[in-house]
Amino acid sequence: MPYLEFEWGNPSSSYRFGSKIKTAINKARESVAALINAHPNEIIFTSGGTESNNAAINAALKACPNKRHIITSCVEHSSVLNYCKSLENIGYKVTYLPVNREGILNISDLENAITPETAIVSLMWANNETGVIFPIKEISEICKSKGVLFHCDAVQAVGKIEVDVKKVNVDYLSITGHKLYAPKGIGALFVRKKAPFSPLIIGGHQENGRRGGTENVPFIIGFGKAAEITLSYLKDYEKRVRPLRDYLEDEILKSIPDTELNGHKVQRIPNTTNITFHNVLSAALILLLDEGGVCVSSGSACLADSTEPSHVIKAMKPDDESSRQMIRFSLGYTTTFDQVKNALEIIKNAVEELR
Repeated sequence: MPYLEFEWGNPSSSYRFGSKIKTAINKARESVAALINAHPNEIIFTSGGTESNNAAINAALKACPNKRHIITSCVEHSSVLNYCKSLENIGYKVTYLPVNREGILNISDLENAITPETAIVSLMWANNETGVIFPIKEISEICKSKGVLFHCDAVQAVGKIEVDVKKVNVDYLSITGHKLYAPKGIGALFVRKKAPFSPLIIGGHQENGRRGGTENVPFIIGFGKAAEITLSYLKDYEKRVRPLRDYLEDEILKSIPDTELNGHKVQRIPNTTNITFHNVLSAALILLLDEGGVCVSSGSACLADSTEPSHVIKAMKPDDESSRQMIRFSLGYTTTFDQVKNALEIIKNAVEELR
């Protein structure tokens, strides 16, 4: 709050009000870096995961101007998929790796897709709709052995499971603040020390010349504090949240007929479950649950106003209507057992009413 009300200095200015703000930003950068075990100089603050994803892919393509091939998966976030589609319009070739019915990637598909023309591989750590985790360490080792740059969208993973860039050799890694309870509209991009980088947003010397524009000071400070708090409870996150998620999931599948889990049962982040309610349209169920005080989604918030079915579930199960009849439930560190029990009753009643 002080940085919204009283601390009005510009961190790029030399007067003392500015230098005070710059010190606070540097502290926030240290906190975000600590969350993924990076060096503070490897962190660039951005407007969120979308910009971070775009900036990473852009940097790799500029560093490899003679390579016109990109590899990603068909279940990535829209900020990666739509950017790749726009690149196809200007002559780039994009390989969209498939997943199986549980949302799992076949590593051999990645190995076979890499060619001398491949500029970058961009694959997410954890899926934003199902929570399914990709084998990022193995992927990074394949990319390293092939001499290909690797970008990982870790927006859903950071703060829920260990993400350590000293253990996993990614070149670029995207984070967003609001997944850690920071304000919406702030994010970060990790750029490994020796990875090539050209700014997506060109302007002044901010962020060591890697992103122009006056810093979003209050949000950066909020992001730093959120990262600090998140790191303090990360070791307890799994054992606190997973049992509640599993209870919610098991009770839905057991007590509501014609329901089906989307995604691998085990290989997931601990707070997410994605369930198909057969013969119930997602949009109708979301509205009814919202009236009951249960907030859920049928996919990414970035596509909340879209009438299209979930591209993630469609990629996993192309032969049925699951992509129009699924709900994503997300729990948090502060979710309680009583809240889960209450939500279960509301879900049961809503499904029964719609059927």
